[in-house]
Amino acid sequence: MTGITNEGLILACSAIGAGLAVIAGIGPGVGQGIAAGYGASAVGRNPGAKGDIMSTMLLGQAVAETTGLYGLVIALILLYANPLFGKL
Repeated sequence: MTGITNEGLILACSAIGAGLAVIAGIGPGVGQGIAAGYGASAVGRNPGAKGDIMSTMLLGQAVAETTGLYGLVIALILLYANPLFGKL
């Protein structure tokens, strides 16, 4: 029976960490869907304020999306530019 090498352990932990980081994309997706639903509902109630509602909704969605993008960046760093190999 062979032991686990340091490189193998780092690769395994990096893959698990990348998977957990990608889970961060669930929150922004749900939040943006809720915001779009409420935005459509608000435009339906007051069509005259469509421009203000849309600009506010899109700004909120852009801010919410940053969380998902940060998770994606962390996942890509862990998978392809792993900084932990330099510590071996």
